[in-house]
Amino acid sequence: MTFKILSMKPIWKYLLISLFAVLVIGYLVSTFRHFSGRERGNVCHDVKIILVDSSNVQLITQKDIALILEENDLNPIGKTFRHIHTESIEKILRKNPMIKVAECYKTPTGTITIKILQRSPKFRVVGFSSYYMDVDRKPMPVSDNYAAYVPVVSGRVTVTMCKGKMFDFVTYIVDHPFWNAQIEQIYVRDDLKIELVPRVGDAIILLGSLDNFESKLDKLKKIYLGGFNVMGWNKYKVIDLQYKDQVVCSKVGQQVAPPKVVLEDKKDSIIASKL
Repeated sequence: MTFKILSMKPIWKYLLISLFAVLVIGYLVSTFRHFSGRERGNVCHDVKIILVDSSNVQLITQKDIALILEENDLNPIGKTFRHIHTESIEKILRKNPMIKVAECYKTPTGTITIKILQRSPKFRVVGFSSYYMDVDRKPMPVSDNYAAYVPVVSGRVTVTMCKGKMFDFVTYIVDHPFWNAQIEQIYVRDDLKIELVPRVGDAIILLGSLDNFESKLDKLKKIYLGGFNVMGWNKYKVIDLQYKDQVVCSKVGQQVAPPKVVLEDKKDSIIASKL
C-alpha cells in the first residue's frame, strides 16, 4: 500500500499572507483614526471664499456670503472642525437666489474653503415686475451689486412667455453677431405683438408674433445690407415684417414708438418670493 505525503508549504504560505494583510489593514485603520482625530480637533482660523465665475458675472460678493454665514450662526472661524458642518453651510448658501452651486470643504491647514458658482442671466425683463431670466429658463431677482449687460425685454411680458418662445428668440439674437449688434430692446405690446428697438436709426421693427422669426429677420437683414445703406436709416418709421415674402415700411409720423427702457447702474432689487 502506498501513502502520499501532502506538503504543508502552501497552507503556511496562505496563512502568512493572510496575517500580513490583517496587519496592514489594522495599521491603515489605526493611522486613519489618528489623523482623522487630529483633523477633527483642528481649529478653523480662516475662510477662503472663491467666486469661480467672477470674471463673467458679479451678482454676489464675498462680503455678502460672509454675512449670510454670520446671520445663520455658521461662521466657522474659531470653531473646531468637529463642530463645523460643511453640509449646513452649503445648504444655506444654495437658498440664495444668486447662487447656483455652493461647495464647502475643510483643509488640513485649518482653512474652510467655499466655492461659489453664480447663476447666469440671459436677459432682463422690465414689465409688471423687474427680474432676470437665467440660462436655465428660471427667473431670478435683480442684484444689488451688479447690472448685467444683457438684452432687455419690456412691455406686457409674462414669466411663461419668457420661459418659452421669448427665451428661444433672445438666444437667437444673442448668438447671432449681426442681430446682437443691431437689436437693443424687445417690446411686447398690449396685443402681444413684438416690436424691436434697433441701436441705429429711429425706425421701429414690427415682428408680430415670434412664429418663424428666423425667416422674418432674414428678410430684414437683406434690407439692412442693401436698401437702407442707399436710402438712409431715417426715411421710415415702421418696418413691418409680419407679411409673407415682403416687408412693409411706413413713413415717419405714422407710428408711435414704444417706450424705451433706460437702465442705470444703480441698486435695483426685487423680492425673490414675488417671482
